[in-house]
Amino acid sequence: MKLKQLSIFLENAPGRLHEVTKAFGAAGINLRAHCICDSSHDFGVLRILVSNITAARGLIMEKYIPARVDDVIAIEIPDTPGSLSSVLELFLGTKVNVEYMYAVAGATMGKAVMIFSFSDNDLAMNILEKNGVQLLDAGAFGILDSQG
Repeated sequence: MKLKQLSIFLENAPGRLHEVTKAFGAAGINLRAHCICDSSHDFGVLRILVSNITAARGLIMEKYIPARVDDVIAIEIPDTPGSLSSVLELFLGTKVNVEYMYAVAGATMGKAVMIFSFSDNDLAMNILEKNGVQLLDAGAFGILDSQG
């Protein structure tokens, strides 16, 4: 159950993040999960799951802001010490590497939701499913099932 994530490359300048989030809000596109990280001092990457990936991508293209659609995997784990480590342990001795991950705010009580990009998402999903880890689909986030 891969999700479509929009990765937007933003100039590290006052107002750029506001411009994007305001445009999404005006278009009725809800942010379901997000993180922003500095890739250099001049640019950052805003990674977001949105309620409508097709509309969000179109809006970003209209603004001539560089972006791409990436596959990510969302999992739900107990919100207890050591839970993340237990999941990561499943990949020891495999050829699967975590490229990046981020947590989602507002998860259900007692559960944590993590978004992952793996070096091999298909193999990672197989490993997670075989070990009983709860994978989340687009419906769990209120995301239109869209190809982007």
